[in-house]
Amino acid sequence: MSNGPIPPHVDPRKLADRGATLEGELQLIDLQRLCGALADDGGAVRTKFVFERDERNAVVFHSELEAEVKMVCQRCLELVTLPIHSACDYAVVKEGANTQSVPKGYDVLELGEDPLDLLALVEEELLLALPIVPAHDPKDCQQPAGLEEPESSEDEVTRSNPFSVLAQLKRDPNV
Repeated sequence: MSNGPIPPHVDPRKLADRGATLEGELQLIDLQRLCGALADDGGAVRTKFVFERDERNAVVFHSELEAEVKMVCQRCLELVTLPIHSACDYAVVKEGANTQSVPKGYDVLELGEDPLDLLALVEEELLLALPIVPAHDPKDCQQPAGLEEPESSEDEVTRSNPFSVLAQLKRDPNV
């Protein structure tokens, strides 16, 4: 078990043979594509990767990521701190191999001879875990100044329905 800085590149096959677990933190500022979607790049991602071989001797690993990110609330346009949690199970297969035998519940990760870019994988998982529309809880959110509900004028209230004539025609038995 490794508890410290997460290596940027790993060989999941070797780690699975050892039954290794990697735990540590990554700084958000090191994940440039993710930072493009955030309002603040301060903070860290807590990571845990458990590598093993399953009953078919296939290389699999489980990832758990937790972070708190700051984004712009799309309702009030203020900063909102959102907890992000992502958990994924991966089955590692050779590039171009048949993926039909991968058990259900696993995401397929095709890997050639090159090591796995763990930082890119973490960044992809976090990008997929971000909310589509970041927002505060509705009871905690304040509308921006100047966007209050318009008051209804008396003209709108007394204006007649243009289809009321049709309703009268429908009730008239002579038509």
